[in-house]
Amino acid sequence: MNNQTAEMNSDTLLFAVFCIEGIAEYLNRDETEVYKLLTGKGDILDTYILRHYDALHTQGKEYIVEELAALMKKEGLIQ
Repeated sequence: MNNQTAEMNSDTLLFAVFCIEGIAEYLNRDETEVYKLLTGKGDILDTYILRHYDALHTQGKEYIVEELAALMKKEGLIQ
């Protein structure tokens, strides 16, 4: 766990969970599997979701999930 993850406040933690659940539903995958994908290669959880929390959390669920799925495809995490 890096410093950014350790320092998450309750709002960013809830947003991270929201993103993980949304992507899991969108991809029809287990939340644990999605968490591992987001924290593995490229560490999208920290480098994108948490780093851009201020902008992302103002968007709708559909936009967020589609944006994250596209990024996961670009990183080779999903097909």
